[in-house]
Amino acid sequence: MQQVVCVWVRDPRIQKNDFWHAYVDYEICLHTDSVCFTKKMSSVRRRYSEFVWLRQKLQANSLLMAQLPELPPKNPFFSMNNAQQISERMSGLQEFLKQILQSPLVLSDSCMHLFLQSDLSVSKIEACAAGRTRFSVTQAVRRCGLRRFHSEEDLQKVLGMCCDSDSDSRNRLDSGESPQNQTEGVERPFLKMCGCVCELMRIQGNSPSVCHKIMCE
Repeated sequence: MQQVVCVWVRDPRIQKNDFWHAYVDYEICLHTDSVCFTKKMSSVRRRYSEFVWLRQKLQANSLLMAQLPELPPKNPFFSMNNAQQISERMSGLQEFLKQILQSPLVLSDSCMHLFLQSDLSVSKIEACAAGRTRFSVTQAVRRCGLRRFHSEEDLQKVLGMCCDSDSDSRNRLDSGESPQNQTEGVERPFLKMCGCVCELMRIQGNSPSVCHKIMCE
């Protein structure tokens, strides 16, 4: 029986280090029945520079035995206020993960598992994979819980909502509409993503208005 690995990159958020420095990170949701993974469901947040690190690390670890797909190119004019640029980068990151997870060589890499299923920084991922931490790779993955989900049923419900919004966005962008209409089409999934997160907030008993403020600022 073929094992399935499903991965989504969604929910872009602006994170501020201080008044002058900010970046966008993305949620990586993974759902699998593969024996290669310690956890069958996980959710972590990563930024673009961490994807760049992952690709470089996987390429070095595989000793050029695996041809890795390219990441979406770094754009010097990337704007955190441009919904279309964020959507295109998010789609590219998701496609990158989908392709590398088809490689048995990559599936055996500890750095990849820690990247997808732990909340460790890249420096701690390197240390853990090299055995320089008090905890093992498996322990690091297990201690990173699905804090926002109360059950697998809740996760399935929310992921289903987000997959629908992603499909709507791709269909509109591929339909050949004018740039103005395409931009409008890209903005709608952000409202749907906000709805997904609001649903999570509702599951936890929190106010959706808090989520809406986070997503729309």
